[in-house]
Amino acid sequence: MSHHEAVAVPAAVKQGRTAAGMKHMARYKWLYIFLIPGCLYLLVFKYVPMFGIVIAFKDFSLVRGIWASPWIGFENFQYLFQSADFYKVLRNSLILSSYHIVFGFPAPIILALMLNEVRNVAFKRVSQTMLYLPHFISWVVLSGMIINFLSPSTGPVNHVITGLGFEPISFLLKPEYFRTILVSAEIWKGAGWGTIIYLAAMTGIDPSLYESAKLDGASRLQQMRYITLPSIASTITVLLVLQMGHVLDNGFEQVFLLYNPATYDVADVFETFTYRIGLIDGRMSFAAAVGLFKAAVGFVMVVAANRIARFFGNQLW
Repeated sequence: MSHHEAVAVPAAVKQGRTAAGMKHMARYKWLYIFLIPGCLYLLVFKYVPMFGIVIAFKDFSLVRGIWASPWIGFENFQYLFQSADFYKVLRNSLILSSYHIVFGFPAPIILALMLNEVRNVAFKRVSQTMLYLPHFISWVVLSGMIINFLSPSTGPVNHVITGLGFEPISFLLKPEYFRTILVSAEIWKGAGWGTIIYLAAMTGIDPSLYESAKLDGASRLQQMRYITLPSIASTITVLLVLQMGHVLDNGFEQVFLLYNPATYDVADVFETFTYRIGLIDGRMSFAAAVGLFKAAVGFVMVVAANRIARFFGNQLW
């Protein structure tokens, strides 16, 4: 084969792939059209604002604007790492995130496994609906419910406690109770919605696997362990890797609406810390540095989690 023929072959292959791609897009043009709003949303609200990262390296002034503000290099990051509040906020964020992973991540998996074993269709549908409903309650409403429910004077929990002869407890003023209350509320709110993904993954399991297991004398628990769980392992891995990217994200609304000066030491996280510094104190550059630090840690955690998942054959890339 001559040199010109060797060059012509890859060119022909490339043209063939381009033609096949155009044919595929023409065939599914409406699906690509439906993608446009989502792509525009990501472009406008996710990618374009990334140019604002430069604020973290500047002494940002609203009057001067982003580009006219003077560069200060890594001064914001130096101040961040030297701040005593930083390590307290980092500790609180990591502790809450670990609670979410240890207790919150398995919750929808367990619920999905339990619902998958229900054979009464009517009961299953009612149960799914009841589990999904909390997802649609806003944190403003849910926080009010928690405050009223745990009120030392009118809350039903303290009515039970006083009825047993004990003194009422101000749960939301006790630092030792705050993390448990917050994580429990988040699990109650989001676990039911998370089961949708796992139940959808379970619908793709071949029913013949269960039939073969029954013929071999496998119990329902053994079928769950050796068929259902391995079949959704890839879905579990993907969601776990994605959640690791939010290891320093604990949500602003729920913490802001439930914490108070008595629980700052255990409740103050990066979201509330950034809110006080960036919006209340007006230190936009420092707040941007905190946000960039969180993003960098999230990126490292996603890459590390994917590397670990690679050993189990379920990596994302």
